[in-house]
Amino acid sequence: MRTALVQVASPAGEPVDERRRRVGDMVAAAAGADLVVLPELWLPGYFAFGSYADLAEPLDGDTVTAAREWARALGCHLHMGSVLERDPQGRLYNTAVLIGPDGDVVHTYRKIHVFGYRSREAELLTAGSEVGTVATGLGRLGTTTCYDLRFPELFRALVDAGAESVVVCSAWPAARLAHWRLFTSCRAVEEQVVLIACNAVGEQADGVRLAGHSRIVDPWGEILAEAGDDEGVTFCDIDTGVIEAARTEFPVLADRRLVPATTATREA
Repeated sequence: MRTALVQVASPAGEPVDERRRRVGDMVAAAAGADLVVLPELWLPGYFAFGSYADLAEPLDGDTVTAAREWARALGCHLHMGSVLERDPQGRLYNTAVLIGPDGDVVHTYRKIHVFGYRSREAELLTAGSEVGTVATGLGRLGTTTCYDLRFPELFRALVDAGAESVVVCSAWPAARLAHWRLFTSCRAVEEQVVLIACNAVGEQADGVRLAGHSRIVDPWGEILAEAGDDEGVTFCDIDTGVIEAARTEFPVLADRRLVPATTATREA
């Protein structure tokens, strides 16, 4: 599986139509990839909280429509990162979208763990409530978004739903780059998946700098690719046979023992 991680900057002041066109050109530069992945909320910029209400759109809006054309033109799977989705009731979600080579939307995921630490995401957006995977010609994929990396139970739920690879789109700050590297490696090893993580770069609103360092980690913890902290496309050829090989040789997932939690008390 030839994969392309497209690191995108979302500087304040750049018109969204211009950004959409620019990112379309970056996606076009990933021609030849089977799977192209973009970061979290690259159109508005994750930290542009004051613009969320104005820039939210339905899943048949301009951004997803443009991305469907990009996928169709390249004949690839495109994980377009996430968009600010406005549902028919007016609620806003941080929604990841996977598009197939024919331009059809094949999977969506509304971010479950909305972020509250020095962020307004939890205040402005509604948390998702559903986890699922999708069978593709690239294997069965699951998807999560940024802060979800800190919650291993979500990744275990994806594995229980059949996930072989998990895509993570993110806007992870440079201040916590060490955590980004730690969690992407941990989730790959503990769940025995190929972890495909695409992060944003550059400076966004309020002077927050994003970490970049998009990376792909295999079930053994091997770093198959890692980008730097600039915009650009990073290619990686993944032997998806490593997933079954790892799970067969070291069947840790089969050794799980689910023990009910108990509260023990004792007298002094």
